[in-house]
Amino acid sequence: MTSLFDALTYEDVAKTIDHSLLRPELDDQFIADGCRLAAEYQVASVCCRPADVPRAVDLLAGTGVAVGTVIGFPHGGTTTEVKVFEAQQALRSGATELDMVINIGALRSSRDAYVKEDIAAVVAVAHAARAIVKVIFENAYLDDDQKVRACKLSEAAGADFVKTSTGFAATGATHEDLALMRRSVSAHIGVKAAGGVRTLDGLLAVMELGVTRVGATQTAAILDEFRSRKAAAVEARPAAAG
Repeated sequence: MTSLFDALTYEDVAKTIDHSLLRPELDDQFIADGCRLAAEYQVASVCCRPADVPRAVDLLAGTGVAVGTVIGFPHGGTTTEVKVFEAQQALRSGATELDMVINIGALRSSRDAYVKEDIAAVVAVAHAARAIVKVIFENAYLDDDQKVRACKLSEAAGADFVKTSTGFAATGATHEDLALMRRSVSAHIGVKAAGGVRTLDGLLAVMELGVTRVGATQTAAILDEFRSRKAAAVEARPAAAG
């Protein structure tokens, strides 16, 4: 991990983070503050609730921080038509990243064709608007075979990322699941960890496994720690040389 840390720039780390603003109790001021924090720290995106997308788009205009939202969240059990409508509305509002929940019950029932078609329908709408899709599995409810099948189906449906969880189930991202997911998709498919990455060391650990995005609420603490450690490393170099 030390060698990885040494090789990373601030931008490398910041641009792995989707700053999460999804909890149901968040008020308007919290959303506004979260968007300003995301802009200040120059993260990859804000992932907010669908109703918050228009305001987030306004607040983040010109900052270089993308606006993402969730589809079929958090249970994945809405119909494909509803997921497509949600996606279309989010895209019209300015979202450029969609995190959609897989139909968990269909996957567990081995209705793979339905699962693939459900994902592909959202992907088609998103890609037509030059947006990306991250497919949320909710691994807490799946065995390893189901996780691998979810990876294969997501890639076959054209998704851009596979993602561990919503953050609302009993467990989130585990190292075992992340390693399994990374092995189960091609190199051009991203892997997103959500649920449990709360520290810089935690972020570095999942990056070592090949994770390319994380959902985080402790964004400021993680990136402040990165800056602090980098500054300390720079200060230590002359002493070490002497």
